Amino acid sequence: MITRLLVANRGEIARRVFATCRALGVETVAVHSDADTDAPFVAEADQAVRLPGNTPAETYLRIELILAAARRSGADAVHPGYGFLAEHADFAAAVTDAGLTWVGPPAKAIAAMGDKLAAKALLADAGVPMLPSWTAEEQVTDFPVLVKAAAGGGGRGMRVVRDAAGLAEAVASARREAASAFGDGTVFIERYVERGRHVEVQIVGDRHGTIVALGERDCSIQRRHQKVVEEAPALIAPELRARLHEAAVAAGRAVDYVGAGTVEFLLAPDGEFHFLEMNTRLQVEHPVTEAVTGLDLVRLQLLVAEGAPVPPGTPVTQGHAIEVRLCAEDPAQGYRPATGALHRFTVPGVAGEFTPTQGLRLDSGVVDGSTVGVHYDSMLAKLIAWAPSRAEAARALAGALARAELHGVTTNRDLLVRVLRSREFGAGNIDTGFLDRHPEVLAPLLPAGELPLVVLAAALASAAARRAAAPVLAGLPSGWRNVPAFPQFTRFTGPDNEEIEIRYRLDRSEALAEWSTWSDVAGKRRAAPEVAPTASGPGGDPAAGTDPVPVVALVEATPARVVLDVDGVRRVYGVHRVGSAVFVDGPAGAASLVELPRFPLPTAELAAGSLLAPLPGAVTRVHVEAGQRVAAGDPLLTLEAMKLEHPVLAPTDGVVAELPVPAGGQVETGAVLAVVTPVEEASS
Repeated sequence: MITRLLVANRGEIARRVFATCRALGVETVAVHSDADTDAPFVAEADQAVRLPGNTPAETYLRIELILAAARRSGADAVHPGYGFLAEHADFAAAVTDAGLTWVGPPAKAIAAMGDKLAAKALLADAGVPMLPSWTAEEQVTDFPVLVKAAAGGGGRGMRVVRDAAGLAEAVASARREAASAFGDGTVFIERYVERGRHVEVQIVGDRHGTIVALGERDCSIQRRHQKVVEEAPALIAPELRARLHEAAVAAGRAVDYVGAGTVEFLLAPDGEFHFLEMNTRLQVEHPVTEAVTGLDLVRLQLLVAEGAPVPPGTPVTQGHAIEVRLCAEDPAQGYRPATGALHRFTVPGVAGEFTPTQGLRLDSGVVDGSTVGVHYDSMLAKLIAWAPSRAEAARALAGALARAELHGVTTNRDLLVRVLRSREFGAGNIDTGFLDRHPEVLAPLLPAGELPLVVLAAALASAAARRAAAPVLAGLPSGWRNVPAFPQFTRFTGPDNEEIEIRYRLDRSEALAEWSTWSDVAGKRRAAPEVAPTASGPGGDPAAGTDPVPVVALVEATPARVVLDVDGVRRVYGVHRVGSAVFVDGPAGAASLVELPRFPLPTAELAAGSLLAPLPGAVTRVHVEAGQRVAAGDPLLTLEAMKLEHPVLAPTDGVVAELPVPAGGQVETGAVLAVVTPVEEASS
C-alpha cells in the first residue's frame, strides 16, 4: 500500500491530491520552485522539497530532481497531477524503475497516446472515428484547418487557419509555443470543424483488464482552445452517449489502459463525432464528474495504483454540475495574463473544497496574499456547482462568482458570470466558437452608469478611514468647515484607466448634501453638480449631455462599508483598501480603483507612440527594424509570458522610431517595447 506520496506538481492540483491523501491516511510530499516557496500547497504537505529555480524547465520538468526529492523524503509513490510531466512516458518509466509506485497509466500507454499522430493511427485501427489530418503544409488543400502540437495539450501550440496565406506562419508559431511548453515542437494539421462541440469521456482502467466509462463532460466553451466552462453530463441523446462511451472504452483497450484518463471527441453539428486526443492523466475538469457520480477520482487512482479493481459498469449520475476556471487574465485585452498580489480571495457559500461535494465546491491554488507570477499558467481556481438541474447549477455558480471578493489581480470573473447567465448558454446552444460569436460577454458586469456610485462609495470610505486614523479631532465630521463653501474632492483612476474626479459635500448632520463626478477620458459629466439627496427626482440635463442623477442619501460610511439609499433602494458597498488601491464590491458589480495623490510628483514623460510591456516576459522575436514603416495591426514583436506568445501590434500607421529591447531580452511590466511615430508626425 502507498504510505507516502510525492505530488510532482504545484498549485490547485497538488492541494487536490493532498486532500484525498489526508482522508486515506497517506502522508504527502510537495516539491516546489523558489517562486512557490510560500504557496498554499507547500504549507499543506507533510514534507516539502525545494527545486532550485523558478521556470518549469529548471524545476517541475526536471525528472532527476523530482526522483531525488522522492528519495530524500522517503516517498514510495509519485502522482504527476496534470501538466508538466503528467504525460511524459520517460518520467513514468523512471519512477517505476526507481522502485516507486506510479499513480498513472503505464509508460507504454502514455507513449502511445502522447504522440497524437501515432495515437490517431492506432485508434483508427481500433474503429474510433477520426478527422482527416496532414503532417506537411503542402498537403493541405481545404480550409479551415487546425494546427496542433503532437505532444502536450491545454490549447498550447494550436492555431486555426482559414486560408493558405496564413498557414506557414501558424505552423511556425505553433512549433515555437509547443517547444516552449512541452519540449517538443512537432505539429500536425487537422480539418477544423465549425461550431463543433468538445465532448470527452472519463475512463478508468485497472490492472485486471477492466475499463469503464464514468460518464462524459461537455467542455465546448473555450478561449484560445483552452477550456473555460465544463459541465456533466453533456446535453446529448442517450444513443449518442452510449456510442461515445463505447468508443472511449475501445480507445482504452487499444493501449491496455490503467488508471484515470480522458478520451476527447469533437461532436459535429450533424451528430457525428471524431477522436481528438486521449489525455493519459487526471483532467482539470474532473470535479464535475465527481459531483454527478459521487466518486473520488483521486482515490480511484490511488487504489488502482495499489492493484485494486475498479467497480464494473458506468455509474448512475445524479443532477448536473458545472465548473468554471477562474483565471488571472483580462478577457477584454485578448485574455492577456495578469500578475501581482492577490489581496483578497473570498467566495461565498462554499460547501467543500477539493473533494466530491454537492453544492458549491472550490478547488483553489491561491489564498489571500498569494502572488500570481509569470512562470506558470494563469488559472487561480476552479469553482464547481452541483444542483438537481442544469439551470439551478448555472444560477448558483453565477451568483457565487458575482459575490466573490477578488482583489488585486484582474480576473475573468465577469466573463464567466455573463456566460452562465446568457440566454444561449441556458438553452444549451454552445460550441467551441461560443465566445467568438458572443463578444457581449466580454463586457464588465458593472454598468457604466453605476460607476459614479462606486466612486462615491470609495471616496466616502476613504474619508471615513482618514477620520478613524486622525491623531487629533477625530470626532469632527469629514471635511468640516465653519463656512462649507467648497465640496471635498478625490481623484481616482478607474477600470479603463480613465481619471475620475468625485466631488461631494456633507452637511452639519453628516448627510450627503451634494455630489458629482467628472471623467477626463469620457469627456462628459456623469452626474450633475450640486444634487441634493432630498430632491424629488433624478437630476441631469439630457440636452447638456449629463446623465440622469439618482437621488442619493448616505446611510452609513465606515472604512470597509458604505450604505447608500439610491432612489429609495438601499445598497451596500464593501470597500477594501490596500495602499492607494481601492476595491469596491457592490450589488451591480465590482470595480478596482486607484486613488490619486492630490499633489502628484512630476514623472518622466514617455515618448508619444510608446508601447509598454503589459506584464513581465521575454521578447522572443522582433519582426521590424527601426525606421521601418508599418500599418496599424502589423506585428512588431512577440512577447512570451506565462507559457504563451503575445504579439505586440502597431497601434496606428506610422514609422518605427525605437526598438529598445532585442530578441531574447527580458522586460518588466511597463518597459518600453517599441515607439511608433504616427504617419502625420513622421512626415512633418
